[in-house]
Amino acid sequence: MFTDRTTKRWRGSRKRQSARKNPGMYGYGMMAAALVMAAGLTGCGEAKEVALARTESSNPIVKTDEGGERIYGGDPSVLVDGDTVYLYTGHDASTDEQVANSVYEIPEYLCYSSTDLVNWKSEGTVMTMDTVDWAKDDVSAWASQVMKYNDKYYLYYCSWDKSGKQSIGVAVADSPTGTFVDIGEPLVRGSVTKPQLSTFNDIDPTVWVETDENGEEHRYLAWGNGMFFMCELNEDMISVKDMNGDGEITSGTSFDDADIMYQKGGIENYTEAPWLYRRSDELGNYYGDYYLFYAYGWRECMAYATAPDLTSGDWTFGNVIMYPTSTSNTNHMAVFDFKGKTYFVYHNGSLQGGNGYRRSACITELHFNDDGSIDYFEETTAGLAGTTVTLQSAADDGALLSHEGFVNSPTDADYPMKKVKVGTGLGDLPTDEKWVLCDGKADASNEYYVSIQSENKSGLYLTAQADGTVVLAQDTDAAEETAQAQTFHSMEGLSDKKGVSFESVLMPGQYLTLQDGKLVLTFPAYKNTPFPKQYTILSNKWGAVQVGTAVPAYNNILSGRLSSFFCRRTRPLCR
Repeated sequence: MFTDRTTKRWRGSRKRQSARKNPGMYGYGMMAAALVMAAGLTGCGEAKEVALARTESSNPIVKTDEGGERIYGGDPSVLVDGDTVYLYTGHDASTDEQVANSVYEIPEYLCYSSTDLVNWKSEGTVMTMDTVDWAKDDVSAWASQVMKYNDKYYLYYCSWDKSGKQSIGVAVADSPTGTFVDIGEPLVRGSVTKPQLSTFNDIDPTVWVETDENGEEHRYLAWGNGMFFMCELNEDMISVKDMNGDGEITSGTSFDDADIMYQKGGIENYTEAPWLYRRSDELGNYYGDYYLFYAYGWRECMAYATAPDLTSGDWTFGNVIMYPTSTSNTNHMAVFDFKGKTYFVYHNGSLQGGNGYRRSACITELHFNDDGSIDYFEETTAGLAGTTVTLQSAADDGALLSHEGFVNSPTDADYPMKKVKVGTGLGDLPTDEKWVLCDGKADASNEYYVSIQSENKSGLYLTAQADGTVVLAQDTDAAEETAQAQTFHSMEGLSDKKGVSFESVLMPGQYLTLQDGKLVLTFPAYKNTPFPKQYTILSNKWGAVQVGTAVPAYNNILSGRLSSFFCRRTRPLCR
């Protein structure tokens, strides 16, 4: 997976020519349990490739289609049906030109299923927009949610109608995997919901079905951008209930005088993407306040409000629980219970080539305090079952490698993030020192390649730059050179065989090195003095490094201040 330019750069070093005779030597791989990272060289002999343990599961939870090709999908929603969880997304298919012009191209809705929230099966396309007669175009499959009711499945979604306004639609199927068939007209037209703040007032539907304390069933539909709308559905699930019985569907500030209730205030900094939720006990009985999760401000944070009664409109702001992600301007959540736990699904642009118009679904566990409140939490690369590691310097008193600590900016101009500092003593939070070892992006099938991604800034990778610096950066173009810059060749510790050294794939012969608290790339200098072993050997409980092919190495050490690294595996974030 080397370009001609990279090959020439490699061959410019006489000492490494022989290694190029077998390109398969330079790949990525697996270690038994953990790794030690050392950027030194032995005094003589050959360096051996080592295979490092990479996380077997990580966010995003969907990365490829059935054919193994990269696929994007945003605005996730979730349906729990028996022992199976179904994930629905719009298929983000925007080209680079469309991304540059802030254009969404979303032609269809996709579905995935899981029984463990770790392994996801593609169920294919459940509805395409070219089957919706009332839609203005066939590339606007905006946010949706599926609800099961009386053994039927209802896909509530939004798209542009022929008048140029967003409207709420509904399609019906006999299976959670479709195919869903639209009812032939919008469930709620933008012309009904007044006042109209914009042409996309009516987006992002969410549904809640519940039986009250009097035994009466209610079916609520909520949605809205800029304003929050809510109505009750008839038992057919495809029509709005005429609350006052006047034969006309109207909007107003309460259900006392209207069929669709709207709020412009009372929900702090409400933007869009509402999701209704209520906690339940072990028997499935609901209790406590209702939760309204929603997108807060711009770039979009995640927040929630609570109310004792859905129909009152009396919402109390709870908290901002997630700041804007590192890679997407929007966010959209789904909250659901499964096997005794509560989960939070969201989207970001962390996949290769991802952004706010090519998004991917992620998942984390959601925790409630005793009083029902929810604390702030970060996005997570490891997700539910992935593994994080720490990279510990062998010198500098065992300092941990970290990235610059920061809160993601609400300002669009600050993105994409390309030059986040990496070194020691930079992090503000413990998670700034945690990393996830991923498949080598330059060649995922090569067992000796590894890419190193931030745990709390998903989609940002250690990235080699032409000037020899190493930064944390997003992969915005999915280009081969970017993949090479974010991939490292894992070698047996060149200053100690229990360690691991990382050679740049983009710039062969240069190794990750810690100099004056900064992570850089350096070429070895020609010396025969072995490098001092200024570190402690990693405990055997982490297992031994799997050693592979021996390749020629320089008979020297790195000049200057050189550090080695331990990689200490931590427990999965969730078991």
